[in-house]
Amino acid sequence: MTAITSVVRRYRSSDAQTTLDIFYRAIRVTASRDYSPDQLAAWASSDIDPADWAAGREKAATWVAEVGGKVVGFTDIDSAGYIDMMFVDPDAGRTGVATTLLDHVREIARSEGIGELTVNASLTARPFFERHGFTVVAEQRVERRGSVLTNFRMRAPGGQTK
Repeated sequence: MTAITSVVRRYRSSDAQTTLDIFYRAIRVTASRDYSPDQLAAWASSDIDPADWAAGREKAATWVAEVGGKVVGFTDIDSAGYIDMMFVDPDAGRTGVATTLLDHVREIARSEGIGELTVNASLTARPFFERHGFTVVAEQRVERRGSVLTNFRMRAPGGQTK
């Protein structure tokens, strides 16, 4: 797909349902090539409470990417440099949205003196993070609702550019 211009801004409470929808779609559509239907159902179960989701996004340092005023992706970073979530709507996949979000997180890391970024990347996300200078520290097996999913503990210098 062609690169698109996205704008990153701070998450607002009105973004809760949109970010939850992106989370579901990114897992159920984009990650479907790497995980079984049972694994996808366990990872993105439909019993996530929207109020709990909203509270979690409010509590985290969450940022959203917009294209034409529409939220198409989101990410977060904590004070230790851990990226818990990085999701892009499948309709905006492979257009540079995730790269823009990661560049924003790296800028936050630089400005706050965070020396290292870490992430637990899915099978689907691993190649993206590797292209952006992250290396695998460990392969992990995570149990979710009776299903075991593989992910990768990855790290990169906080201020490193591509």
